[in-house]
Amino acid sequence: MGEANSDPGRWPSSKGGKGFSEVAKKVHGMGLKFGIHVMRGISLQAFNANTPILDTVKGYAYVDSGRQWRAKDIGVKERACAWMSHGFMSVNTKLEAGRAFLRSLYLQYAEWGVDFVKHDCVFGDDLDVEEITFVSEVLRKLDRPIIYSLSPGTSVTPAMAQEVSGLVNMYRITGDDWDTWRDVLSHFDITRDFSTAKMIGAKGLLGRSWPDLDMLPLGWLTDPGSNEGPHRTSNLNLDEQRTQITLWAMAKSPLMFGGDVRKLDETTYNLITNPTLLEINSFSLNNMEFPYITSRRRCISKEKVLSQDLAEGGMLGIRALGLITCKDPKANGWSTKALDQDLEQICWKEKSESKFEEPPCLYKRKPLIASGVEMIYKKQYEGKLHLLESDGMELCLDASPRRRLTSKEFGGGSFSPCKWDANQMWELNGTGSLVNSYSGLCATVDLLKVDAGSNEIRSWIATGRRGEIYLAIFNLNPKKTVISTTIADIGKVFPWKNMKGASCKYHEIWSGKSGVTKQMISIAVEKHGCSLFVLTCD
Repeated sequence: MGEANSDPGRWPSSKGGKGFSEVAKKVHGMGLKFGIHVMRGISLQAFNANTPILDTVKGYAYVDSGRQWRAKDIGVKERACAWMSHGFMSVNTKLEAGRAFLRSLYLQYAEWGVDFVKHDCVFGDDLDVEEITFVSEVLRKLDRPIIYSLSPGTSVTPAMAQEVSGLVNMYRITGDDWDTWRDVLSHFDITRDFSTAKMIGAKGLLGRSWPDLDMLPLGWLTDPGSNEGPHRTSNLNLDEQRTQITLWAMAKSPLMFGGDVRKLDETTYNLITNPTLLEINSFSLNNMEFPYITSRRRCISKEKVLSQDLAEGGMLGIRALGLITCKDPKANGWSTKALDQDLEQICWKEKSESKFEEPPCLYKRKPLIASGVEMIYKKQYEGKLHLLESDGMELCLDASPRRRLTSKEFGGGSFSPCKWDANQMWELNGTGSLVNSYSGLCATVDLLKVDAGSNEIRSWIATGRRGEIYLAIFNLNPKKTVISTTIADIGKVFPWKNMKGASCKYHEIWSGKSGVTKQMISIAVEKHGCSLFVLTCD
């Protein structure tokens, strides 16, 4: 039947149809919550076996219109999970049989005692609003709450998240996060953007929803793509770890520990249980990036100490294809350009900052009909286009990558050999948006800024439930830097607090330093490190 099952060979307690209910009881008995990771739609295994669909109301195979419905009736094979195409595919939620299948899964999870579901391959590059919407409806009707989480986070924008944030409790907004400084850095801009869009703590499923920055790669870890269990410590040093968890806390991202809890060292334990971080993450308000900071670099030699003002660093621009929701006005940037009678391009209209750089263009071509498949595909892809990297080369724009992208990789688009695949079918509509047949997302071109030795400082600010102010200062530079702000500038973002002439007691969490100031806060922050102040102002 089309319900979830566990393998008794791997989970002996599941024998006799108990599923994960015994595991859930054990976990709950330890005072913990029980969560599972599930994929989109239906498995290829069930599709190939053409298993019957379970009718949860009647308790046997789903029958409608005088016939029994099976996996091949509801599976949408051309909408396979992009990064696991051999494993899972979407189901047709327009069919009652498709909805019956999804309903059977989530009612089974609830019966087991599941508290948290991470629903993968339905967001970002794999956005499936229909499946998310129906699953949310099922969860809303349960007699107890189940936290609903979405993944992956590649190519996610605030506009895309606004389509689903009210249906869920948390959703990934970045690619997979690993223990590299570059991965930590990649979260600052997108976190700022979601804060500016008022997405932190927006209305969600039976409560609120939260942008998810991914798990914290701290403690005892394995390697990306490895089948080997945890065997090494995090590559982030202590300053970098503090920077990461402080940003996560200030942005109110769900704090999910990604290390091995069976081998938890004292430093990692103290970090993930820090009471100030947990207070900020759980109860702070008005969380935002704080722009009013200045810096000086401290250079130390044997002869003397120099203070050097930081100049704005150089940035290299790289244009990259990405995917966004078609409701975003940024999607309306494409137009047709005729090269000759038989050859056209589709070009991005936005001009480059450089007068010497041509706008990015793709070569337009109707998909070639292969013999024997004309009748199958002609109607399905009528009016659709292949978009080629260059004239004469059989490499077509592919909307969804065949594997997960990490934060080290740019963009959601890629090129691959041209074929009959919904990922490679595009339609240019009258508004200037370029719509993909697979995901329903639109192509865009972004200017990605790549660090070319630039100097960066960042800061976040929030208010506490007892009237306190939290100020986090981040040094993203490769050298120790003195970073400063003023009490008056803090008052600019919290005008209702009347900070003019205020006297503020401060306590810095990581150094333990305390004091009183009426004018300025200034501190030397280690490279890749941070400072976290708790301010109480009269």
